[in-house]
Formats: sequence, C-alpha cells, structure tokens
Amino acid sequence: MTYLLIILGICCFLCLYRIARGPTAADRAVATDILGILVVGFCGFFSLKAKQDWYMNIALIWALLGFIGAITLAKYLEGKHFDE
Repeated sequence: MTYLLIILGICCFLCLYRIARGPTAADRAVATDILGILVVGFCGFFSLKAKQDWYMNIALIWALLGFIGAITLAKYLEGKHFDE
C-alpha cells in the first residue's frame, strides 16, 4: 500500500512539473486533468485505508468538478462561448 502512495506522489510531482513548464495551454490542461484524477485516486486509497466512506464522497465530487472544469477549459481554449 505504501508503494501506491509513492507512485501517486511521484505522478503528482510530474503533473505539477508539466503544469509549470508545459509549452502549450493544452499540455497544462491535460496535466491539470490528470492531477485531478490522481486526487481521486488518493481519496480512494484513504477511503480504503481509513474505512471512512466520506472520502469516496469527496472523490466523486472532485471527479465531477474535474470533468466540468475540463469541458469548460476546452471550450475556452477553442474560443467558443458556453451556450454554443
């Protein structure tokens, strides 16, 4: 189980690096989306480890907000308005 935390932590730092150094806005958007998925993974891990179900509620909400954020950012980068 500790290997999972180490791997997730390394992936988080790699995503933060790509967010900081990404050459394009699309690279930064993908790294931000992946970072959100990693946070959902952390919440799932803590839910199993602590045997608390509210971590899964946080993971579900984070996943939904990440999806909405990714769609919003994609529309912004495409140059369209929200009603199109």
